[in-house]
Amino acid sequence: MPYLISLLAGVLSFSASATAQEPAQAELPPVQLDGQRDGQSLFQTNCAVCHASADADSRTPTVAELAGRSPQEIVQSLTDGAMRYQGYALSGEERRAIAMFVTGRSFETGMMHETIGKCEQSPVLQAPFAGPHWNGWGPDSRNTHAQSAEMAGLTEQDIPKLRLQWAFGFPDTSSAWSQPTVVGGRIFVGSQSAYVYSLDAKTGCTHWTYAARGGVRSAISVGEMHAAEGSDITTFAVYFADMRGNVYALNADTGEELWQVSVEEHPLVRLTGSPTLHEGRLYVPVSSYEESQGASPGYACCTFRGSVVALDAASGVMLWQRYTIDEVPTMRSRPDGGRYFGPAGGAIWSSPSIDVKRNRLYVSVGNNYTEPQKTTTNAVLALDLDSGEIIWSMQTEPDDIFITGCRNSDSAACPEEVGPDYDFGTAPLITTSHSGKDLIIVGQKSGVGFAMDPDDSGKVVWQYRAGLGSAQGGIQWGTAADAEKAYFPVSDLFREIPGGLHAVDLLTGERSWYTPPAELVCGALSRSCNGAQSAAITVIPGVVFSGAVDGAMRAYSSATGEILWTFDTNRSFATVNGIEATGGSIVGPGPVVVDGMLFFNAGYGAFGSMPGNVLLAFAVE
Repeated sequence: MPYLISLLAGVLSFSASATAQEPAQAELPPVQLDGQRDGQSLFQTNCAVCHASADADSRTPTVAELAGRSPQEIVQSLTDGAMRYQGYALSGEERRAIAMFVTGRSFETGMMHETIGKCEQSPVLQAPFAGPHWNGWGPDSRNTHAQSAEMAGLTEQDIPKLRLQWAFGFPDTSSAWSQPTVVGGRIFVGSQSAYVYSLDAKTGCTHWTYAARGGVRSAISVGEMHAAEGSDITTFAVYFADMRGNVYALNADTGEELWQVSVEEHPLVRLTGSPTLHEGRLYVPVSSYEESQGASPGYACCTFRGSVVALDAASGVMLWQRYTIDEVPTMRSRPDGGRYFGPAGGAIWSSPSIDVKRNRLYVSVGNNYTEPQKTTTNAVLALDLDSGEIIWSMQTEPDDIFITGCRNSDSAACPEEVGPDYDFGTAPLITTSHSGKDLIIVGQKSGVGFAMDPDDSGKVVWQYRAGLGSAQGGIQWGTAADAEKAYFPVSDLFREIPGGLHAVDLLTGERSWYTPPAELVCGALSRSCNGAQSAAITVIPGVVFSGAVDGAMRAYSSATGEILWTFDTNRSFATVNGIEATGGSIVGPGPVVVDGMLFFNAGYGAFGSMPGNVLLAFAVE
């Protein structure tokens, strides 16, 4: 704590001195808040340089994209989210005025809550893992995104007969970004608006709702809790993380909060990756907003280091925290007098994977934010499960120092050569081939997929180029592997031809098949309508499911790559909870297959993609 206080004091004083050297700006007239005109003035002064500029970074939402969001979401971003640094200088009324101007909506309706769709009965979970389930990001702690035939309950022959059974609308959101977990006949899923839901898997009715302190992007894990002293009743808990750095345990039957802890003190922390539950411990990956703030005028970049935190699942007590960069960021100077903090970065964007055989945990690590470059960034790390000690590190893309905005900024934090932003967004999965060989499979935003040897310090066994790579390109959020093949979906979002799906022989790394981007279901090719396959994918025996930015979920033959089934989500849906809902781009979380049903989210209102707010459930008819 003393280090953090002194570090933040240095950041604030550095920021103040930097701001003082800038030309003084004309004082804004008093804000009357009597209409959108006042919000427009504030937006032009504080936001337009990024959001309304033709030269804006490709990851910055446009004005049109912001218009699809709710006023509450804009305020949340300016107070606790990605734009919290810009929002520090604004009053509460000013943030609300900007939100109303950008969205064209008022706060009168407030946060919408479900008034229909409640379950008539909510039986207690009993032996939830005795039947088909998908628990966490995985569907288990190896993170293969491969579901067995027994658990899936679907065959290749069933796929053309899939029909929509029900739809659930997430209120007050523009992105459906939390991958559902299905355990004991219930779905547990988070939302951008910070609500967590327990739904019935067959009907979509709501068992309970819980309001977290920040948006919940992570998948949820379910685990057994110790029974109360003197009781023979076993209870179960759900575990998840939010975008403000908090981790939670709730009673799985009732949604009652059991504990809540903050795992990182940095003011720009966010938790995008899904915590992994294993033998009474919860392993939490830590990332941040700082990469998108680093080049902002007056911001003293950068002070964040990614980490893994191990928590006791019963109490939330921290057992250990391992930073991906071992060196504490310190103030540094450039020859021209510019100052910055470094080294920084190394965020962990995705779920840790557990190797029970070797008692190890694997994480994929993002790029450096500021110099000096460290060998543990853009790398896969193997950690000891008990202590968090780094056993080995395998770096695949050195010299990648990147923060958003450096191509249009003279910030001292920007490196002389801006890196390509080829970090890892995918979880490193551990799988076993038919021959008995264990391999770590991971995809990178460079467009390259890797197989690494867990018995030889992560040595690269083979590498396969699937895409060209870019900041939002290459292999973005998730791969999958069965006993024969590894599967790599291609994003390449801002390349000429985004998308495509590759199947690679697990032992040799040679291509088994390639299916190019499918015909778009959303119209003409554009930034928001394209074939980029950025989302995580899922494989069951005979079938690979992959969603795309064009709003379609497609099923491919795992033997040939032939497209077996397509569902277009670009429409409105009647929902079981009475919330207005539409589909949209499928980005981030992957589909989940359990007990003869397919579940996936549609809608992703960021990076130029199409917003939406719906969870869809399918079964064979």
